[in-house]
Amino acid sequence: MSSGITESVPNVFSAGRLQSYVPGVLLLASLVLSWMLFSVFRPGGEEFEINLILVAIVAILIFGVLLYAVSRRVEGQRRATDRLTTLLVTLAFLIALTPLISLVIIVLTNGLVRFDGDFFTLSMRNVVGDGGGAAHAMIGTLLMTLAASAVSVPVGLLTAIYIVEYGAGKRLTRYITFFIDVMTGIPSIVAGLFAYSLFEILLGPGTRVGISGAAALTVLMIPIVVRSSEEMLRIVPNELREASFALGVPKWLTILKVVLPTSIAGITTGIMLAIARVMGETAPLLIAAGFSNDFNFNIFQDRMQSLPNFVYYSYVAQGSNPDAALNRAWAGALTLILIVMILNLGARLITRFFAPKTGR
Repeated sequence: MSSGITESVPNVFSAGRLQSYVPGVLLLASLVLSWMLFSVFRPGGEEFEINLILVAIVAILIFGVLLYAVSRRVEGQRRATDRLTTLLVTLAFLIALTPLISLVIIVLTNGLVRFDGDFFTLSMRNVVGDGGGAAHAMIGTLLMTLAASAVSVPVGLLTAIYIVEYGAGKRLTRYITFFIDVMTGIPSIVAGLFAYSLFEILLGPGTRVGISGAAALTVLMIPIVVRSSEEMLRIVPNELREASFALGVPKWLTILKVVLPTSIAGITTGIMLAIARVMGETAPLLIAAGFSNDFNFNIFQDRMQSLPNFVYYSYVAQGSNPDAALNRAWAGALTLILIVMILNLGARLITRFFAPKTGR
């Protein structure tokens, strides 16, 4: 007969939990312990200078051991393993982020020295030492990238539409996919040699013009645009297409009014990534477009400077004033990073305003 008293059964999944401040205390204790170890046991004698990076690495190792031991004692093996795994994942993220942060800090520190009005308004014509700017290189980069995008985006997008919407199971689609894969893997300098050879045949030996550099960038952009657009078009639900067809809408109008608006956010992001990818190319533009110290607003005539080549030449040909040349190189690198950042912010804004609205 039941006595009416319910016996409590221990639940291994609801064991004790560590207080929120415990990991912080363990981390602080690990740092102190690591510092004490390096202070007491100096590997190189009294002249040994304590390296903060080594102290941090040892502290993290000690912290991992302490956190696992304390968590296993209080919370059990399951949660202790979860905390240790979370720590390892966080460390991997920080290690991957460290080079990026270091790069940004170095470029900002060195690039802001020449980040002035002259740098954005002057060229390097007749400049030997200090002074000058990279306005001609910025204009060349923007013109060649714009020309390449004007060709690559329509061609790449239409190719992706054919592969996804019209070419399923066709032999031509397999051929196109194969060549797109090949183009994705070719070195950038091969694209530059191709563009240089093409315009040398068309315009004569030794021809280096801005449109040749744009052609090299086009070869590099097209496979990226095709691949990114293809993936975005494939994730559009077939139910949307079928609903449009059920209403009697033709296929081309379904693609234009249903498929593309649904995938416009991802397509735009892929296009911006392709532009950012080719904007930093140096070798193909050096071969195809050449080098110039003066302004050139006509991509069909004369050589044209680009921002990556400006940075390269400022570093390798420092002239009589190496500090001035290096300052220009760092400022050019910072400008290139800012341009890419602006493009990505533009892609985010386009994604936000043109993505299909899911709310009511």
